[in-house]
This record gives sequence, C-alpha cells and structure tokens, in this order.
Amino acid sequence: MSTLFSVGVWDQNLRFAEEGDVRESAAELEELGYDALWIPDVGGDVFGALRLLLSATNAITIGTGVLNLWMHPAAETTAGYQGVVEETGRRPVLGIGISHAPLVDAVQPGRYGRPLATTARYLDELDSAEPPLPPEARLLAALRPKMLEIARDRCGGAFPYHMPPEHTERARSILGSVARLVVEQCVVLDTDPASARDRARDHLAMYLALPNYVNAWRWLGFTEADVSNGGSDRLLDAVVVCGTEDAIRERVQAQRDAGADHVCIQALAGDPKTLREAWRSLAPALRFSN
Repeated sequence: MSTLFSVGVWDQNLRFAEEGDVRESAAELEELGYDALWIPDVGGDVFGALRLLLSATNAITIGTGVLNLWMHPAAETTAGYQGVVEETGRRPVLGIGISHAPLVDAVQPGRYGRPLATTARYLDELDSAEPPLPPEARLLAALRPKMLEIARDRCGGAFPYHMPPEHTERARSILGSVARLVVEQCVVLDTDPASARDRARDHLAMYLALPNYVNAWRWLGFTEADVSNGGSDRLLDAVVVCGTEDAIRERVQAQRDAGADHVCIQALAGDPKTLREAWRSLAPALRFSN
C-alpha cells in the first residue's frame, strides 16, 4: 500500500455478490480512483475472493477487513496468501482479527477466549510457517491499547473498524509513526437527516451487541446511556457520518488529521444501484493529495 494518504472502499458486496457484479464493481472502483478494496470474512474461501478481486483489477490494493482467525488456521492462511501471490504476482494485505465472542461461540459454544494470548499465538504460527507470512503483509484488527501494541510490534499496523477520529488519534499515539493505520469509516450519503440516521441506527444495532465495540466506545468516553437502547444520537453521529459529499469528505479528512494512513469508506445504501451511485458521487470528493 502506498505511503501516501489514500481512500478505499470496504463492502460486503465485493465478497458476496455474483462474480460478474464483483468484477464490474472492482474494475469501476479502481477506475474511479479509489486506492484499495477491502472485504469482510465469515469463513469460506476468502482467498478465492481475493483472487477474484485481483484478477478484476490492475494495481489497486486488495485486502481483508478482516480475516477471522478462528475460521482459518494459520497454516491455511499462510498457504492461501502464498498461493495468491504465486498465482497473481500481487500481494494482498491481510487484515486479521480475533472476532467477537457472541459470533464465535454461536458456532462452537465456549470456544472464544483469551483474545490477546490467542492472537499472539496465531501470529507466532504465521511467523513460523514456511514460508512465513510477512509482518508487513498483515494488519491487526485492534481497538484498545493492548491489542494496538500487538499490532505495532507484530504486524504492519492496525485496522480499527467503526471508530471515530478520537479513536484514530489514540491509536496513532500507541502505534507510533511507523506502523500503518487503516481505518474504516461508515458513511450515509443522504441529505435527509431523519432517513440517514435511521439507516445508520439500523446498521449499528448488531455492533451494540458486541462487547469489543461497546468496550472500545466506553474507552473513548461514551456512557452506558450512549450504548444502550439502540445507541444515542451522539454515538451514532460519532461512528457514522451522514449527509453530503462535503460532510463525508470532512470526516475522512478528520480521520486523516487524527493519524490515519488510509480510510476505507463503507457506504450504507438500500440497494446495489444506490450503492454504486454513492461510490461514484464520493470519488471526486475524496481524492486527497499530500
């Protein structure tokens, strides 16, 4: 990934839509000038999804945001990464994360535990593989200080999700000046405050049930009232930026000013057509230069 500030796109449709739609979207996003494409992971053939995006693009960065380490043994991850490199001649960036107890335990009750130790052990296995997965090729989903320290010391940097610029500033202070800081920023391109906030609130509902996010928001100073009953307007406005292209640009700039190297936007839209229209409308507004 470039050392210059850049803006990318995070979207589940780039992973789970029909192959033809994924190819078309990826090619258009690169042509629009976005610098990276990021996909989620809930298991399955994530490396096949990376190969598809790489084959549909020319030079744009492709990465996971983030690979669930419970669903992909370290040996599978290193082999999958190496296979992609050998097949495509390009190197994806692997965002890797510990996920969340309610999601992991829903599949295998009682499995989730010791997130810091489990993450460190997983990184040990990536390091000891033959060939190893290079630290610079991986980012760690990190929200609070101890995980951010692991990201600084064991990876190329950190990949926080659903965090405001205040978190970015704290994360940068922990990571130091060398480690990369890639942040996801949720956006709603809608000038109707009521409908925009409704969409943002609907989206945020599932994250309010995940302790990792709630605890990180509390670390930033949000109160019990902010994280209860669907989330306060204060929390909503901090995590999701709603409004015009200019409002969204201002928030991305705030993330940049707080220390982000790269911001990947996640546009909340009602359907694929509206989503692609949002990407097109935002592209010229988000072309930054240092």
